[in-house]
Amino acid sequence: MTGRFDAVLFDCDGVLVDSEGITNGVLREMLEALGWKLTREECMRIFLGKAVKDEQALIEARTGRPLTEEWFVRFREQRNERLLAGVLPIPGAVDAVERISARFGGRIACCSGADRWKVEMQLAKCGLLPWFEGRIFSGHEMPRSKPAPDVYLAAMGPLGVVASRCAVVEDTVTGVTAGVAAGCTVFGYSPSEAGHDAPAALREAGAARIFTRMQDLPALLD
Repeated sequence: MTGRFDAVLFDCDGVLVDSEGITNGVLREMLEALGWKLTREECMRIFLGKAVKDEQALIEARTGRPLTEEWFVRFREQRNERLLAGVLPIPGAVDAVERISARFGGRIACCSGADRWKVEMQLAKCGLLPWFEGRIFSGHEMPRSKPAPDVYLAAMGPLGVVASRCAVVEDTVTGVTAGVAAGCTVFGYSPSEAGHDAPAALREAGAARIFTRMQDLPALLD
């Protein structure tokens, strides 16, 4: 294999699919119903890149109310309904993934902190599933989710690659931290739109390179 990398590992939300605004809208509404009112920016800052279930203690502390399994089920149902109706690919992502998959002989994977159903639904809805089918890894199925490196480490064996030869594409500090902890070279995607962590924060977390347009990614992997 030639070049710096043998495989490319993609986050899903905010990197491949433009879902963060939709998910956080549902979360904001449900938190307000519990008595915790947040602006869009505050909700993004607190929860971006994190699994809601991992923030249960914070939510309960701020609302003074226990979160039941029924609450999480309602959240997932409302989130999934809105994502099915409105999720779109990140601009340039479909073409970039197609080009990268061809160049790396299919050695790409989607490594998300979200549950498998949500990841596969979004990739299918956005026309991206054919390139990742059979190579989707969910943090819900790992001992630890991001910022732990487990989901990235899990992808390396099936791809037959080592961490030092893997590029990771992330848009949040949580995800960058996971990729760096796995021993990979992390590329931080940070466009000007809301729903992505700022370039300075991604660099501080360990991103080796920041880029703002997904169509630029294939050339950066040379």
